Amino acid sequence: MKLLRAFLVALAALAVLTSAAAARVDVRFVQPERFVGEDFRNTYSRERLVAEFDRFLKAEGARHVRAGQTLRIEVLDIDLAGRNQPFASRLGDIRVMREMTPPSVRLRYVLEERGRVVARGEETLLDWNYLSNVRARNSSEWLPYEKAMLRDWFRRRFGDSQTAARG
Repeated sequence: MKLLRAFLVALAALAVLTSAAAARVDVRFVQPERFVGEDFRNTYSRERLVAEFDRFLKAEGARHVRAGQTLRIEVLDIDLAGRNQPFASRLGDIRVMREMTPPSVRLRYVLEERGRVVARGEETLLDWNYLSNVRARNSSEWLPYEKAMLRDWFRRRFGDSQTAARG
């Protein structure tokens, strides 16, 4: 019984240490109902998009931010690649991709380590060459062009700490 109790105490202590050292990514969407993208005007579609971007940004941020760091991202605007074109069919609107309708995301970020600001900035990401991205074009994931653009931004801005740590 004493051995089991000691094991559980050690396990709890390890969990506290691990969670304290883990990277943290906080994401906040600032007035998404006012985003430029037409998809954000509809409540149902906006909620789905915000949930997907929130999930993606947290996961991608965790890949690039080192343990002990906190990354805070405020998403200020999103305009999805392409434009919805209404068609007289049961399919509803169809998103048509053109060179002149690139994805864009405007965001503000703060990276902290031990309570000290390491990096901060506000950027507008825009990918005019999104249709040339073969990986995104062949992807079966939702929002492939936007995610590819954000992945590139994370790599450029923060590097790939998980890959470097595995080294």
